Amino acid sequence: MAKLDFFYEFASTYSYLSAMRIDDLALDYDIEVNWRPFLLGPIFKAQGWETSPFNVYPDKGRYMIRDLERLAEAQGLPNFKMPKIFPAHPILPSRVALCFSGEMRAAFTRAVYDAEFAHGADVADTKVIEKILEGLGEDAAKIFEKVNTPPVKDLLRKETEAAQKLRIFGAPAFVTEDGEMFWGNDRLEAAMEWVAKG
Repeated sequence: MAKLDFFYEFASTYSYLSAMRIDDLALDYDIEVNWRPFLLGPIFKAQGWETSPFNVYPDKGRYMIRDLERLAEAQGLPNFKMPKIFPAHPILPSRVALCFSGEMRAAFTRAVYDAEFAHGADVADTKVIEKILEGLGEDAAKIFEKVNTPPVKDLLRKETEAAQKLRIFGAPAFVTEDGEMFWGNDRLEAAMEWVAKG
């Protein structure tokens, strides 16, 4: 089965939209999705930004919120709700996601995005993540024991470095097995079509 790498960031609003629809599209195209959380912070700093470009450019930020409200409605998602802290601090949910693989990673990711952008939750809050894990039937205490261990910390660092090597500059980004990169939620179908045509 053909594969597509899905690089996403928990502070990324448009990654939220992609995360909520990528699996259904993958079924249609018969593609396996590799969910790869990474950190945009180091990438933004390399571009001279200390925060999200949507904060750097206020007009762009206001447009983004309205755009996401429209897109969420069109996608059948709950009303988009901007969390009070934006961008979110993504380290905790990213490390937790990397404690899982396959469908469990995808399910956790979707649950985090739902809490963050449908309910305005602070996903850096351990209580928020604990509730998500328990809702998925996971032992939160056991997962929290892992998140600060060297293997998990190193894996997140490696995923971020892999994104940098691929010259990913934002999220979501979709990378095909032959090295084509597609950036943005609105390029998800194009990425799927590229993979499907071989």
